[in-house]
Formats: sequence, C-alpha cells, structure tokens
Amino acid sequence: MAGDSSSGKIDYTALRRKLDEAQAVLEGAQVLSPERRREVLAERARALAESRHEERRETMSVLAFRVGGERYAVPIDAVDHVLESKGLCPLPGAPRYVLGALVSRSRVVPVLDLRQVLGLEGGGMSDLTRVVVVEVSEEFFGLAAEEVDGRQELPRADLSHPPPGPFTFLTRNRLMVLDLVQLSDPSVVGRG
Repeated sequence: MAGDSSSGKIDYTALRRKLDEAQAVLEGAQVLSPERRREVLAERARALAESRHEERRETMSVLAFRVGGERYAVPIDAVDHVLESKGLCPLPGAPRYVLGALVSRSRVVPVLDLRQVLGLEGGGMSDLTRVVVVEVSEEFFGLAAEEVDGRQELPRADLSHPPPGPFTFLTRNRLMVLDLVQLSDPSVVGRG
C-alpha cells in the first residue's frame, strides 16, 4: 500500500493526486502546475490584447466612391448614410458647387458637387447617382457621387501626404481621403 509503512496510515490526498496525474497522462493531457497554467493563460491574453490593439492602430476605415473619374473616400465614422440622388431639389441662388438639397431623415441636406469644388471634368447631373451624407460638428451635408465602392480598410503604412486641397491622405493606389472639416467650411469650398 501507498503511504508511510511504519505508521500504517495512508495519505489519501497524495494517492488521489498521483491517480489524477496518471489518469491525465493516460488520456494524453499535459499536467500543468497551477502556476504554469496561469502563466500560459496570461501569455495568451497578452497576445490577444496586442493583436486587437495593433489591428485598430494599423488601418483606417473609409467609405470609397468615384467622382469625375477619380476615387475619393471619407472616414467611415463620419458617414451617416448613403442614398440615391433622386429627389434632389435645386436651390436658386446657391453657389455652383451646391447641386441642391435632399430631404433625408426629416432634415434638409445640402449636396455638394465635388467636381465643382475640386475643378474636375465631369458629366451632367445624370452621372451623379448617389449621395454620401456625412456629419461634421453636428452639421449634415451630402457629397454627390457617380458610384459608391463601399467600405475599405486602408493600411496606415500606405497613407501619405496628399496634394494641396481638402484632403487628409493619399494612398498608393491614388485614393484620396477627403478632409470633411475643410469641405464643410464655405470659405474653403467657395474657392474651388
């Protein structure tokens, strides 16, 4: 029998531990001490937290669209919604860069023509089929687009300084991220 033969007592706790260890070995499981188990779990938690943090830090989420044969994007967190340009009402006396206004979600949204703002060649009103409604400082306005490409994740390493204008970044594949604060300022937009 296991235990101390001189006293005749059996150490059931030690015997149970040895049986549990033997059972684990037979089942193919590794026997980890409680300290080693805590270390392994802490390492896994640290690696998971770092990967989540790096993922957020390394990309920028944008909504990409096309206007005047060029590709543009706006930060996804500034996008309120995208809708069809049907129902766009002209605004008499408005500057050329304001196409008109739409009623959307119980508010009147002015719609900008980026072709006019940025000095791009472009077709007529029929080419502009979508409106990307954005929010800047609790104000809403729309950007007329020919086509919406959808959400994209831009690697921060691919972002470079943009050309002069209302832009924040330029990517390697010529996608320009718009500076919505500059676009919302009539003094900046009126110069285009």
